Amino acid sequence: MDEPHAVVVGGGIGGLSAALALHRRDWRVTVLERAPELREVGAGLSLMANALRALDALGLSSALRSNAHAEAPGGVRDRRGRWLSRMDAAEMVRQLGTSALGVHRATLHRILREALPASSLHTGAEVEHVDSDSDHATVRYRGPDGPRTLHADLVVGADGLRSRLRAQLWPKIPAPVYAGSTAWRAAIAFPEPIPTAITWGPAAEFGMVPIGDGWLYWYAARNAPPGGHAPDELAAVREHFGTWHDPIPALLAATPPKVVLRNDIHHLATALPSYVRGRVALLGDAAHAMTPNLGQGAGQAIEDAVVLGAACAGGAQGLPAALAAYDEQRRPRTQAIARASLRAGRYGQQLRNPLALAARTAALRLVPASVTLRSMTWCVDWRPPQG
Repeated sequence: MDEPHAVVVGGGIGGLSAALALHRRDWRVTVLERAPELREVGAGLSLMANALRALDALGLSSALRSNAHAEAPGGVRDRRGRWLSRMDAAEMVRQLGTSALGVHRATLHRILREALPASSLHTGAEVEHVDSDSDHATVRYRGPDGPRTLHADLVVGADGLRSRLRAQLWPKIPAPVYAGSTAWRAAIAFPEPIPTAITWGPAAEFGMVPIGDGWLYWYAARNAPPGGHAPDELAAVREHFGTWHDPIPALLAATPPKVVLRNDIHHLATALPSYVRGRVALLGDAAHAMTPNLGQGAGQAIEDAVVLGAACAGGAQGLPAALAAYDEQRRPRTQAIARASLRAGRYGQQLRNPLALAARTAALRLVPASVTLRSMTWCVDWRPPQG
């Protein structure tokens, strides 16, 4: 029997995870990345229990854990530094089986990339059109040497927030919309021990996550009109967050201006009726772009990849049924998490009404940490498919 062939459009974390999941199920994979080099743009990630189990299923547990930082959960503070809610690391391990891990996005991307055959990775490859029916798929793209065509049994759309495949195959689905917040991010050298924590202020949030080897990832978000930019983005962060509690001023002082990234936050407000069309399956942001308020964007993409690999373990035979099973498993979960993440932002970072802020503060102080952890279980206590 011929080796089944999958073309993965997009070489980010979701795309490489899908390629690896299929490769480990004896698929030949071709990854097409439009950027001239295969690398991850961004700062850090906090990987929760579900993402860690998915990466374990891909055989990356050892490499990941030796290149990441086991988080000591801190909790939530107000901008003066007063704790509103504390997380207990031992209780997290007891309830979820593991602590979370902080890791640089580039590190995770490298681990995934190195687990794949180098010959499967193609950069400078701009996909222009995909044709798909029940029997086969054809991918037309423009590479460094001109137009090319690939024939595949399966095409995986992992081309992100502004997915060309989603726009082509689901043309009635509106483009992602602005969620109301803009965010800054940076990964910096900062050897002092700091717990993972979030600080909330009126319509604003600052988070910090150690990511190992003396490095730390921070992010800041606030309500703002879309499309804003500053000549000095670090100065813009200092203007709003520079008087918040320690160690926020020290983190900003240790940040080189050129490493600060700013992005408006968008999400796919109109849910897709299916993640599958013919022999094309979408995953990650292409399928369910969500706000970052639950920290699940990358985790859900990796879950998608593992489930897709398991569903397609039988190769090209019976693929329509396999893709239907993938859609049935992934769409309800990911769309529920996307809705919950949007709500979490509205009642978290985006909240600005003084009375609502006071009520939130009182509620956070009253709710035991064990209850807060249990409320996360539905989202993060996920297990990969067996077999």
